[in-house]
Amino acid sequence: MQRRPEKEVMDDEANALAYARADFEQPHQQFIDFLRQRLGPVTPRRVLDLGCGPADISLRLARCFPHCQITAIDASRPMLALAHRAVNAAGLGSRIHLQHHYLSVRAPWQEGAYQLIVSNSLLHHLDDPQALWQTLAHHHERGTEIFVMDLLRPSSEAVARALVEHYAADEPRLLQDDFYNSLLAAYRVEEVQEQLWAAGLSLTVEQVSDRHLIVYGDVQSSQ
Repeated sequence: MQRRPEKEVMDDEANALAYARADFEQPHQQFIDFLRQRLGPVTPRRVLDLGCGPADISLRLARCFPHCQITAIDASRPMLALAHRAVNAAGLGSRIHLQHHYLSVRAPWQEGAYQLIVSNSLLHHLDDPQALWQTLAHHHERGTEIFVMDLLRPSSEAVARALVEHYAADEPRLLQDDFYNSLLAAYRVEEVQEQLWAAGLSLTVEQVSDRHLIVYGDVQSSQ
């Protein structure tokens, strides 16, 4: 099945709110579990979260690594408004620094070295995936750990609809439609491998479920 791109930035307030209210406990906890399993005993002092959305992953990272500072960026102002509420409600405003930015190689959020750069569910939104990979290639230092998790494009529209029915049957129709469109916009493992090769990043790509893939590794082995 050919990839069908979707809108890059979720700047509609209704969509952002539906996403923030959805039950992502299982995949978001898997994000943390896979990160710890694949990267080992990392103890980052500074973390960069690209495409943070409503900040659920940032919050989980802050709890997982209690001594780290997190810079979390997103291009959607409605998402960031929800993120600010969540971060403030959790009392973590002094450790999670939310910023409105689009991905850019010459980025204003670069303030010293990051020991960990992460991204969750951003890649499938990008019509040009090099926006993510070139940002990673530019904003790492030797030894920086990278961990990306994203959707995996299924083999057909029928399989995509079955995944929506299985995992989002109890969610609002708006979120079901977003999930379906995101599945069609996602990349395949071999496509991501080609993207990384083009960016000069020697990271591992692994399918971890019927709808997710992960990309991970350290910059020391990515040159």
